[in-house]
Amino acid sequence: MRRLIFPVLLGLVGCGILIALGTWQVQRLEWKTAILSDIEARIAAAPVAIPEAPDPEADRYLPVTARGEVAGPGLRVLVSAEGLGPGYRRILPFRLDDGREILLDGGWTPLDGAALPEGEIAVTGNLHWPEEVDGWTPEPEGDLWFARDVPAMAAALGTSSVLLIARDLSEPGGLRPQPVGTEGIPNNHLNYAITWFSLAVVWAAMSVYLALRTIRREARP
Repeated sequence: MRRLIFPVLLGLVGCGILIALGTWQVQRLEWKTAILSDIEARIAAAPVAIPEAPDPEADRYLPVTARGEVAGPGLRVLVSAEGLGPGYRRILPFRLDDGREILLDGGWTPLDGAALPEGEIAVTGNLHWPEEVDGWTPEPEGDLWFARDVPAMAAALGTSSVLLIARDLSEPGGLRPQPVGTEGIPNNHLNYAITWFSLAVVWAAMSVYLALRTIRREARP
């Protein structure tokens, strides 16, 4: 029976490790779900005025309302919006009533363009500093960009590094607002947990099979 020690230990240790990894992913799932719930609550809160000096961490997702006017054609970001297809996000210089200039993500327009808001408009939306740029992001080509890079866009348009993503525009022109949400934040921990627990079941089955083979070998005359 000494030969059974190895398959039994192998099965117990392997299953223990896999179950521990699955449990850790369940804990991560609870943690991530709580974060997403907090973000959703912040997004849906009552809008306030834009702070004097918005902070990229403390004011991320802050719901705000503002009045001002579009100060130029801005930049285009190539996107494909669900239900709308390929087009551009329009990132516009937005001059607030108090004289400050920020970036306004006005929303989606088709590839062949659309009219921009004219005159003073009221905007309700959320402040955000998206992290979309990585090592694979192509460099901008003139006013055509391939990801939202708030500091770089602000430098290009001469505004402060503050992005207001519109949820509602009093005068949208041809813009279709694409409000900020949690859809783009990955939460795959449930799938990871299922994978680890499934591997634990497979490991247990293989360990039992190995143990049975060992018993049969020892039972042979």
